[in-house]
Amino acid sequence: MNAAGVILYGPPGAGKDTVTAELVQQDPSYALFERLKAGPGRTAGYRLTSVQHIDSLDRAGEILYRNVRYEAEYAIDRGGLSELIDGGHTPVLHMGQVAGVKAVEVFPLHWIRVLLWCPYEVTKARCTERGDKDIEARLKAWRETQQDLLNHSADSWALALETNLLSPRESASAIHRAVEQKAEGRRHHIRRLVA
Repeated sequence: MNAAGVILYGPPGAGKDTVTAELVQQDPSYALFERLKAGPGRTAGYRLTSVQHIDSLDRAGEILYRNVRYEAEYAIDRGGLSELIDGGHTPVLHMGQVAGVKAVEVFPLHWIRVLLWCPYEVTKARCTERGDKDIEARLKAWRETQQDLLNHSADSWALALETNLLSPRESASAIHRAVEQKAEGRRHHIRRLVA
């Protein structure tokens, strides 16, 4: 398996969009995987659709993972991933649930699992700065992500990056090196990181 994919997992405000943009800047072969989305909220970075369409794809075995957050339904589909790969891209997926990370890994790529982390107050400040209208929901998601990580503290990650301590360029460079080296996951001190 030569092709690779990147999974950026972390709470709101950890820098998934910013780091992805920097990755693309450093190497245009990276491309954000735009999840399917049905419901209100942000539209940039998604392929907008209906719950019925997601249900139909799910029945056909095309959905790798689906979840509900911020009153919207999101899904990762095999066809969307295949399209990026067939176009010569390295897909970059944004994830907010460890269950999703594990579900996506059945797709045959060498997945580079990256944990992007920042403290609660950093998430709050970043969400405020970018003008999020649903800050309380995003802070709730931060707490859910923290608990999710604590529940899966033995899981392996190729990288665990504290985005409040690293620039987007430094984070993207570390991820790019991990992709080039086909880095394997290893255990990190998750409990200490997210406490």
